[in-house]
Amino acid sequence: MRKANKEIRDQSVIVGLLRSCHVGRLATNGRDGWPMVKPVNFAYENERIYIHSALEGEKIDDIKRDGRVCFETDLPIAFVKARTQPCEAEYLYRSVIVKGKASLVTDEAERAAAFKGLMDKYQHEGGYGAYLPEKLVRTGIIRIDIKEMIGKEGLGKEELRARALEALEKGFPLPIIL
Repeated sequence: MRKANKEIRDQSVIVGLLRSCHVGRLATNGRDGWPMVKPVNFAYENERIYIHSALEGEKIDDIKRDGRVCFETDLPIAFVKARTQPCEAEYLYRSVIVKGKASLVTDEAERAAAFKGLMDKYQHEGGYGAYLPEKLVRTGIIRIDIKEMIGKEGLGKEELRARALEALEKGFPLPIIL
């Protein structure tokens, strides 16, 4: 990372982002040689990322052809308004970037655990009933085996950083406007 002061070194913060951020972005190597990015629902379980998917389509074709992927998720913390000139405006954030190898999960026990992890994340209170076998047969789970994972943050300087950290600690609805 070019700016070492932006690297998140605390693994618990990185894992916390993976457990709490709702949208991830999966980048695959497209058939035409161009990268393709898609927003996805995901869960982080057992040091792997699991993604809910259809069983066919561009994303699956890309992964079958070349399983190397990049994954990103981020937490917008604050938008800082410019007061006297545009360069004062800032965006405060935390993010995670993963490089890994993606594959379609075929093991039924692993698929079941991934579905449970996804539902626990997105509807942690339960109440969603049993999985319907006819739906599970048509639903894919992509697993990313993580090769490299790095956290990055831009929390501003001094007072801005203190206010961003306070918003995180106190659980303010994000993003805040400063």
